[in-house]
Amino acid sequence: MLQTIRLRKTNQLFMTTIVTLLVSAMVILPVSAKQAVPGQKTTGKNTKIKGKAPVNKDVLKVTLPKPYEATLKNGLTVLILQDSRSPKLPTVSMQLQIAGAGDLFDPKDIPGLASVTASMLREGTKTRTSDQISAAIDEAGASLGAGAGFGSSAATVTASGISDNIDMLLDYMADITLNPVFPEKELTRQLTNQKIGLQNLRTNAAFLANERFNKAVYGDHPASVRTTSADALAKITPETLKAFHDSHYWAGNAILAIAGDVDIKDVMPKIEKAFGSWEKGTSPDMKWPEPPTPAKSTIYLVDRPNSVQTNLVLGNLGITRTNPDYFPLLVMNRVVGGGATARLFMNLREDKGYTYGAYSGFSSLQYPGTWSASSEVRTDVTDGSMKEFMYELNRIRNEKVPEKELEEVKRSLIASFALSLENPQSALSNAIVSKIYHLPANYWDTYTDKIAAITADDVQRAAKKYVAVDHMTIVAVGDGNKIKDILKKYGDVEVYSIDGQKVGS
Repeated sequence: MLQTIRLRKTNQLFMTTIVTLLVSAMVILPVSAKQAVPGQKTTGKNTKIKGKAPVNKDVLKVTLPKPYEATLKNGLTVLILQDSRSPKLPTVSMQLQIAGAGDLFDPKDIPGLASVTASMLREGTKTRTSDQISAAIDEAGASLGAGAGFGSSAATVTASGISDNIDMLLDYMADITLNPVFPEKELTRQLTNQKIGLQNLRTNAAFLANERFNKAVYGDHPASVRTTSADALAKITPETLKAFHDSHYWAGNAILAIAGDVDIKDVMPKIEKAFGSWEKGTSPDMKWPEPPTPAKSTIYLVDRPNSVQTNLVLGNLGITRTNPDYFPLLVMNRVVGGGATARLFMNLREDKGYTYGAYSGFSSLQYPGTWSASSEVRTDVTDGSMKEFMYELNRIRNEKVPEKELEEVKRSLIASFALSLENPQSALSNAIVSKIYHLPANYWDTYTDKIAAITADDVQRAAKKYVAVDHMTIVAVGDGNKIKDILKKYGDVEVYSIDGQKVGS
């Protein structure tokens, strides 16, 4: 039995490591769309989307549930959202966010330390081995995990299962958070998988593009780091993990959010029992160097000889989550590339047939995020793709969005938001965002109204401010012999190897 568990865990850990590294390496794009499944190609710039149902504005009014909020004596913030749907689903989901424990707080010489610390939490505690934790969670049909991504200021511990097991879930969740021991055997296994994952990343064009994009946009800011290194992994030991955990995992910086079939009066004493002994700690320093502002557009070519495709990323620095331009940028992004009916997709895929998909997206965090547009195109259409990207980026800046298009985009955003609230976890995530960014109490109640109020002038203003075509960062990963001269049309070109080393200009 234990051998089976070990084999299963080894395979799961390997795949989790690969996926984590790939996801961490990507530019953070919370409001970008998922890639669509290729369909039948249409022709002409006047491609129309048929079969759209009309949307009554009155239907899009939403009533938002409010989570119960409490604070333990040690400073732990608790948010509880009872599932009021009928009939009730006997399940519960929990999320513990610990500010100051993400990879933004890595030592400069050990990038990835926070990620490894988080992923090692469930690999053994003072009273339970890794196998015992896995066996108990599997037997209960539950889930338990932890992680911390590059570019993130927080580590996250999650648990879910049937609500009858909430005592057990809270116990295990608290145990791995407060009492990890970072066993050397489990650490060696994980570091081995991380090293294999690093080798695979260097063959992934999307990673290479986003790694170079973040380094160019963020400079010395810790958000420029998108992955660990072999040298950093060699410095990670049980002692370095324990030191990081002891100095970054504090109750006073944490939010415990619970959603599902729970009774508030019943669950609060259980939370106190599980987490009451956790030390309050000190607040993390959220000050980082200011990202640079380029004076002109620069093109970064990551040379992959004989590549049959070119990965393109065009973008620049964006906004923080509390920036008043959030809603104009949200609507503007949706117009340009926020879905399969947006301009970039309709142009580069449906009209030109250059790619399976072209999108844009932006992140907005405690520090300035990015806005970017991207696609993976055939090498032989790199020139045409760049022309169409620049055409669309200049069009959103120079021309006001037609009223009909603007209204359709706003209704789509409002409808998506309303549908997301069908899931209690989405509503709870909104509450977490409110706490992290200190948003007004009525922020989510007025969310749809703010979207509806955006005008064509607002969209154009946001485009001129955040689609910085005159000093844009452009990254291309592809065959340098075939695409370098094309890229020179848009600015000075710096050439890098797939290992991240500058090799020419």
